[in-house]
Amino acid sequence: MSATGPPRDPRPLTGEPLGLDLLNTTWVDAEGPHDLLGDLAGTRLWLASNDHSHWPATEPARQALLVAREAIRAHITDPASPTALATLNSVLAWGYVTRSVGQDGPTTAVWVEDPVHQAAWHAADNYHTLLTERPDRLRRCAHPDCVLHFLDTSPKGNRRWCSMAGCGNRAKAARHYARSRRAAN
Repeated sequence: MSATGPPRDPRPLTGEPLGLDLLNTTWVDAEGPHDLLGDLAGTRLWLASNDHSHWPATEPARQALLVAREAIRAHITDPASPTALATLNSVLAWGYVTRSVGQDGPTTAVWVEDPVHQAAWHAADNYHTLLTERPDRLRRCAHPDCVLHFLDTSPKGNRRWCSMAGCGNRAKAARHYARSRRAAN
């Protein structure tokens, strides 16, 4: 850690559930496309941003995250695709949950055999949970140039933008510009 503190997460949208947050490690802005998981430093930053610095930030773990991210992307893009289903299920097969009841009450244990799969499996498992509990609330930003996804937690379920300050503002500005041009002609 430097004297100025940990590095800032450069992504425009953070704080989504783990499965979507992994998906959002790629984004596009005025400078072009970005990939936070393009190197180990970005992988460490992503793990730290999600309070998982204790998980391995090694090259094999980064590769596992890339596989999980692409599996989630393929599924959210085309949920009926046999390839997307098989790929996501192969990532989910890296671990499992056992439930039991003991003298202190119910317990849940997560088992991921290979530690390098830990973060990737948890992200895929979180995405599975979102599909189970809130599939109708998983959204892609409505801005045509944006690749970010979010869980719509708005009361009416009508959120359209990854952020009103970013994509929502750009869409409003574009509509205003189009109206101004029509009025001028």
